[in-house]
Amino acid sequence: MDIVAVQAALKADGIDAWLLYDFRGLNPIAADVTGVGRQGGHLATRRWYYLVPAEGEPRGLVHAIERDSLAHLPGSTERYAGRDQLERGLKRLVSGLTRVAMEYSPRCAIPYIGRVDAGTIELVREFGVDVVSSGDLVQRFAASWNDEAIETHRAASAMLHRVKDRAFDAIARRTRDDVPTTEYDIQQLMAAWFREEGLVSDSDPNVSAAENAGNPHYLPTAAVHRPIRRDELVLLDLWGKLERPGAVYADITWVGYTGHAVPERYARAFGAVCAARDAAIALVERAAREGGEVRGWQVDRAASSVLHEAGYGDRILHRTGHSLGETVHGNGVNMDDYETHDDRRLLVGTGFTIEPGVYFDDFGVRTEINMIVYEGRAAVTGPRQTGIQGLV
Repeated sequence: MDIVAVQAALKADGIDAWLLYDFRGLNPIAADVTGVGRQGGHLATRRWYYLVPAEGEPRGLVHAIERDSLAHLPGSTERYAGRDQLERGLKRLVSGLTRVAMEYSPRCAIPYIGRVDAGTIELVREFGVDVVSSGDLVQRFAASWNDEAIETHRAASAMLHRVKDRAFDAIARRTRDDVPTTEYDIQQLMAAWFREEGLVSDSDPNVSAAENAGNPHYLPTAAVHRPIRRDELVLLDLWGKLERPGAVYADITWVGYTGHAVPERYARAFGAVCAARDAAIALVERAAREGGEVRGWQVDRAASSVLHEAGYGDRILHRTGHSLGETVHGNGVNMDDYETHDDRRLLVGTGFTIEPGVYFDDFGVRTEINMIVYEGRAAVTGPRQTGIQGLV
């Protein structure tokens, strides 16, 4: 941890301390920030606390049988054994503090941040301490990309686009040659190309044809899939990262059509999601350029308002975008005023998707790009699809 940077952020936000807490991995954010549990030979099966004050030396509280679990971190450490000792130790840990940040979200508005159980929050509050959300601290110190991470993202993005192009070419060639093919066939080709490129992922790519594209989280399997026929819409959603420590994900979605003339109904819906995407991009770019502040819910609203105005409001099924990190859904701000109300700021180093979509019983369309916020600017890291791609 960069203690000096954390303390500067606490002072800027008017918070007395960041109280990091975990029990058996319930709070992966705390583990990510501190590295607890990743130290060779040191178990972390009991409750531990690590407090970084806005001023002064950090201090921790650990179980006596896991006395070295915080040894790699700066500051002093108190040990406890029984529960009475734990409560007394926690009271001493927060003594003199008025306002501490924890992985907590009021009314669970951001469940990705709400990692500390209600009982622990209650216990801290019993000591006269106000608990506030650590959302923006997490954004700064657990979800912000450095230059090396950005390079891995851009490399992964280029690889994903190559795989996407090869998949569309394969679909088009098989369609022209009347070679029977399925969603699963194309998915497995793409999985092999991932391996060629050196990409890893938590899942094989998504290939959705016709009505399956109307299900945003459909995924073909060997047992459940359908043919890809002529004159059908095909949606590809693929995500991956380089196989190296610290690499972060890229995540894209493109749409094609296995015919000569895209039906007007499909083209109109896709035009609306492209306009929604571009409205969200423009808001982020303007805020970065002008030094303004923009929050995740505002980006979502910029996109969803376009879809509502186009008459597709009742066809929205998910938020506009999500954080990217070492997992495809990262710990940072999501572009969300639909499933949650994400009021975290898009800070420098933020990487995320913009992926509006609309869904029907017989088809669905989505466009997905990735963005990074830099100092004074924001950038889309790959090409934008402007129309449904012909696959003939």
